[in-house]
Amino acid sequence: MTDVSYDAIVLGAGGAGLMCAATAGKHGRRVLVVDHNDEPGRKILISGGGRCNFTNLHTAPDRFLSANPHFAKSALGRYRPQDFVDLVERRGIAWHEKTLGQLFCDGSAKQIVAMLMDECVRGSVVFAFGQGVAEVSHADGRFVVRHDGQVSSAPSLVIATGGPSIPKIGATGFAYDLARQFGLKVVEPRPALVPLTLGGDDVLFRELSGVATEVVARAGKAAFREAALFTHRGLSGPSMLQVSSYWRHGEAVTVDFLPDAPRDWLRAAKRATPRGSVKAALGTAVPARLADTLADRIGLVGDLVSHKDEALEAAERLLAAWAFHPNGTEGFAKAEVTVGGISTAELSSQTMEARRVPGLYVVGEAVDVTGWLGGYNFQWAWASGVAAGQAV
Repeated sequence: MTDVSYDAIVLGAGGAGLMCAATAGKHGRRVLVVDHNDEPGRKILISGGGRCNFTNLHTAPDRFLSANPHFAKSALGRYRPQDFVDLVERRGIAWHEKTLGQLFCDGSAKQIVAMLMDECVRGSVVFAFGQGVAEVSHADGRFVVRHDGQVSSAPSLVIATGGPSIPKIGATGFAYDLARQFGLKVVEPRPALVPLTLGGDDVLFRELSGVATEVVARAGKAAFREAALFTHRGLSGPSMLQVSSYWRHGEAVTVDFLPDAPRDWLRAAKRATPRGSVKAALGTAVPARLADTLADRIGLVGDLVSHKDEALEAAERLLAAWAFHPNGTEGFAKAEVTVGGISTAELSSQTMEARRVPGLYVVGEAVDVTGWLGGYNFQWAWASGVAAGQAV
């Protein structure tokens, strides 16, 4: 069987892998990209409702989770959101800012994939799509990859196969298997940016499926003010997806249902409309179905005037820090990304190269670096891909 030689082999044709391959190709490297999917950029294509939230203008290292919070600084500092915007604009792709610095294509996510593929073609990158990797070995300074009856080798190998989130598009834990093969530590992977499920005393809230309202949600020290959505299984919406990355089993998620309410707002309502009800007062700020459920759970029925000020103050405190106790998440099937992954302690933050295995690089979601919702994970894909692409 003939061994075809390259300067670098990239495993995975997602955002990070394509960016790495394009960068290396433009630097004169002969690059092969191998992916078991029949088409590149599967996660790009489904992101942002098909319009790809391709970066976030507010990208900063403190918006990423990692066992080493400083690891992402180097790559993110050298390839910034504006660098990717410049690339998008050079290709004539129209875009817009939605909210909170999130940038989307006006048209289709297919434009981003086409752009990345064209960048690769300009760098003479070779593709092997629809080809699963049967074996990876390393000897005499070269990595040998057996894929679909072929053998390819190179002094540099890039792991860009992502994490196990969204298996229906082909996601697996293959990156972790490779890492362990080469002796690299893996931080326990878990679903992130994922809906939370409710049971026990919280199960009543599942009856509010379809109701959404703006809240401040908290898990640990993290807090996000965005919409929360009740589902038939529990809690979703941007605020809940955000805190899910920080939530751990056994912990509570607290919700401020009225983040704009002034102090003593229920007592003020009592003075203004003494014959009004708690439900009516709540209904001025949250959807009626939610107002009914919250008022029932608080247990304050009847007119406001029939309740002591102390009881109303206690209700305000409860509504400002309502504790939910999720019994789990909807898992990797519904998780947008993965928290955890190949340990940053094993990698150079400058080049993404494994410290103990020269020539082995890890980029994108496979690394223990996870961004907030809203384009941050794509920016990490671009930045880490460029860092490794310049080094291979």
